[in-house]
Amino acid sequence: MVSGVLDPVLARRAGMTSALLAAWPQIVPEMLVETTRPQKINWPRRAHEDDPFKPATLVVAAEGMAALHLQHQSGEIIQRVNAFFGFQAVERLQIVQKTVAPVRKPKRRKPPVNPADERRIEALTGTIEDEGLREALARLGRSIKQEGH
Repeated sequence: MVSGVLDPVLARRAGMTSALLAAWPQIVPEMLVETTRPQKINWPRRAHEDDPFKPATLVVAAEGMAALHLQHQSGEIIQRVNAFFGFQAVERLQIVQKTVAPVRKPKRRKPPVNPADERRIEALTGTIEDEGLREALARLGRSIKQEGH
């Protein structure tokens, strides 16, 4: 559903799809996954519909030394991007050196501890004299129950 909404926006603004962003970790070597990110695809302008197709330039953001590694491996990355698209879509990489924000995974909300388990945790930890230890063990018990154990 999200890609259905984002793909038209990405296509209009950056000339690419969310599928390329999602596939980026499989396209680039593992050492470049966290420090590079495709930004946009610059498709050459065509004056007429009859003009022959020309491959695009993929603009990639890279941090520090990742830019050098990306440049060194650009031929292989271009081949992998073209394999992803299924045709000769990209002819060259343009590297923009800038900070790349890490991909954030949404935090999973843990279910609340049911009242029976809460009472059991309180009963087990209630006799512990040290308040800090008692609270730490109670938090540990709640965390274990929230994980479904």
